[in-house]
Amino acid sequence: MILVIDVSNTNTVIGVFDGEELVANWRLSTVSSRTSDETGILIRGFFQHANISVIEIEAVIISSVVPNVMYSLTNGIRKYLRREAMIVRSGMKTGINLRMENPKEMGTDRIVNLVAAYERYGGPAIVIDYSTATTFDVISEDGTFLTGITAPGLQICAEALYQKAANLPKFEIVAPESIITKNTVESMQAGLVVSHIGETIYMIKCIREEFGFPNIKVIATGGLAKIIDEKEEIFDVYDPVLALHGLRLIYNKNKNRRQGESKCFL
Repeated sequence: MILVIDVSNTNTVIGVFDGEELVANWRLSTVSSRTSDETGILIRGFFQHANISVIEIEAVIISSVVPNVMYSLTNGIRKYLRREAMIVRSGMKTGINLRMENPKEMGTDRIVNLVAAYERYGGPAIVIDYSTATTFDVISEDGTFLTGITAPGLQICAEALYQKAANLPKFEIVAPESIITKNTVESMQAGLVVSHIGETIYMIKCIREEFGFPNIKVIATGGLAKIIDEKEEIFDVYDPVLALHGLRLIYNKNKNRRQGESKCFL
């Protein structure tokens, strides 16, 4: 079994694979103040709940866009799982050709998603991740990264509304039943969600026209993706654990290059 960990700005998603099968997964808040002991005990608690033995974990791989959590995370894994984690970074084998001025600028979260989308569903494809930011990444039929667009995410936009406007309340991000609203909260929900639905539809339209891919697959991931396409009319695939599969695939592509990096400490 391998343990895969995807650390984003808002949430950290953890999964355990037995071969190609995802046998367990958990989501927790990304907290930079969490200590290595808290991290290690938390992960072991997840294992205990899922009846997974620490001894069964052969390797660990991490993708992170939050540098501040990495010391406690890697040390917690080292102390409580007796493993040295593989960290996704530039220069690793991914199977993706990053055609951009500086490939090192590409976030590892986006690379992980692209690897999984291409290997599991093929190209050309648009990979949309509804996370802290909403990202639209395009990959060709031969695995070449063609472009990436970054927009403010739903949560960021919601926070901007109630933090910058004194009389507007904090509200839950849910799809409205109608754009005909009867109170302030409903009006904010409608404005936020419907505008992001429009953004998604228009962005897909532009990508199809600019690249000449009228039948390009649209693959969505991220916890808020379901809000955007409740009627299942926009996305061809919704894969909430896309990043976890990407981490598994990257580990398999690089495990023979590790030079003993993932050894077990006895």
